Amino acid sequence: MRRSFLRLAAAVLPVALGAPALSAQSPVYKSSMHDYRVVTVASGFVNPWSIAFLPSGDLLVTERPGRLRIVRGGTLLPTPVAGVPEVVARGQGGLLDVALHPNFAQNGFVYLTYSKPVGGGAATTALYRAKFSNDALVDGKDLFVAETKGAPGHFGSRITFDKSGHVFISVGDRQVPPEGDLPNHPAQLLTNHHGKIIRLMDDGRVPTDNPFVNTAGAKPEIWSYGHRNPQGLTIHPVTGDLWEIEHGPQGGDELNLVGPGKNYGWPVVGFGVNYGPGKAIHSATMMKGMENAKNVWVPSIATSGLLVYTGTKFPEWKGSVFVGGLAGQRLVRVTLDGQKAEVADNLVKNQGRVRDVRQGPDGFIYLAIDDQQGKPTAIVRLEPVARK
Repeated sequence: MRRSFLRLAAAVLPVALGAPALSAQSPVYKSSMHDYRVVTVASGFVNPWSIAFLPSGDLLVTERPGRLRIVRGGTLLPTPVAGVPEVVARGQGGLLDVALHPNFAQNGFVYLTYSKPVGGGAATTALYRAKFSNDALVDGKDLFVAETKGAPGHFGSRITFDKSGHVFISVGDRQVPPEGDLPNHPAQLLTNHHGKIIRLMDDGRVPTDNPFVNTAGAKPEIWSYGHRNPQGLTIHPVTGDLWEIEHGPQGGDELNLVGPGKNYGWPVVGFGVNYGPGKAIHSATMMKGMENAKNVWVPSIATSGLLVYTGTKFPEWKGSVFVGGLAGQRLVRVTLDGQKAEVADNLVKNQGRVRDVRQGPDGFIYLAIDDQQGKPTAIVRLEPVARK
């Protein structure tokens, strides 16, 4: 299978949800299909990591240091949400993804992923569920705690739901060095949760049809393996396909179509090299029995956040995939033709590290700008501008 190379792209953002009116000073940006403005919805965050939209119109925003915040009427409320679990906010760890249960209006469940302390200053990726009541989380508990250990990075982690009562989460390889006997790297072994996509029932039980349930020694929660650091995960709302993006090392970010029991190759195959001098990691870019990425970024843009757009605010973008870039400071639009992916646009360039990409209930696309280089952190949105 041929690998095409992703180059760069951007996103769309919403006008509703109590967001501020358009600023006459907001510059107009152009793309191949739409002109747009980037409008600030709320600012004043510390490392915003993820966005979720409440039925009330409020936004929930995770901050990596361990706070869950509420944006109401375009204003960031000063008091964080109570009931968040203790996190290890070190390295890349902290409070990470947030998602609402598909039946949130009936059950009130909010899901979080976070770096959970496991003793001695170490941490692992965990999935937490609680009810959201009166601006607080109550009756919270861990549904899943990954069996991993490693450096304070590569936790993953994103959450997505299918239409059959399953929740998927991503777990990174925990920065275990890609050296030595690569086929026995933890990301290649089924005996742990390093570098895996996990599939659970929405209450944390293991589905009986998971691919490795009956494999001796394998962790039954595993859906796929051989991933590096997946920081984008979404179910295609039309096809039901599971799409994932993950960080490569120095080059080699990947967009993958994820299937049950499949091996995505890290660190045996890939397009990246070791940081610094660029020493080769892999002996090949593809290998029998390992899945090829649908697209690869070389050089890396540090992919984070993944969305399949279904809104009407940007009709020519409907069906496109949007990918955030951290080091690349951009939003990438990718078109899908069946399961073939091609980069189409680079949007929102050089305005900060795009950590998350979400479609609001109003049909706009929102971004979490998580910048560590002195630029403001904010939740922004793309607004369409009619072409003259």
